[in-house]
Amino acid sequence: MNVLCVIPARYASTRLPGKPLKDIAGKPMVCRVYDRAAKAAKVSRTLVATDDERILQAVQEHGGEAMMTRKDHPTGTDRLAEVAAAFPEADLIINVQGDEPLIEPSLIDELASVFDTDSELQMATVKTEMTEKDEQENPNNVKVVTDKDGYALYFSRSLLPYPRNAGCPVYKHIGIYAYKRDFLLQYAKMESTPLEAAESLEQLRALENGYRIKVVETKAKFVGVDTAEDLQKVNEIYQKMGL
Repeated sequence: MNVLCVIPARYASTRLPGKPLKDIAGKPMVCRVYDRAAKAAKVSRTLVATDDERILQAVQEHGGEAMMTRKDHPTGTDRLAEVAAAFPEADLIINVQGDEPLIEPSLIDELASVFDTDSELQMATVKTEMTEKDEQENPNNVKVVTDKDGYALYFSRSLLPYPRNAGCPVYKHIGIYAYKRDFLLQYAKMESTPLEAAESLEQLRALENGYRIKVVETKAKFVGVDTAEDLQKVNEIYQKMGL
């Protein structure tokens, strides 16, 4: 299977302007993400999709591959679909967020592998268990519930499931996606759906249209970079790793 890993990276960020170019142990963050994603064994090609020449130049200067995309895409899915349209040889598109400099290459491989055993699967993503109450109740942490076979039932910013009775774990959705290329192109053309609009979660569009989403569980803990504090924390982790 030909697997294309795409890292969307926009320069604009409300909380951390110029986020993709912020320094992490001597390299721009987007290059750190690129380096880790490119280590995945199942990935045929890794590419940064950006709307800014500064990001394009930074990636290329570090030996990576980047592509300019339109500035007016309303959603990340639309930007991803523009890239997919340019690579007809790709079977699978894996979307790794540009603010995940601690992404595990093995997780990318695991996500790609679920398509090897299910020829009908069109889309997959990742979850990890949350144990801290404040983390569970934070609406910025998207929750996901799945059926017994690991397919998504629903995603929400609300606490899910409601803990009327103790014992059911709460899972955080990790925004790493894998799509069959043909499905991604079709998905990007679908109209926005009511639940998607209410929660501001694009993946609900797929569920509302009757598509199944496989959810891979991981024990890996992620420190995505949204704030200056997150950036400092990730730098400290890189220093401890000696990278």
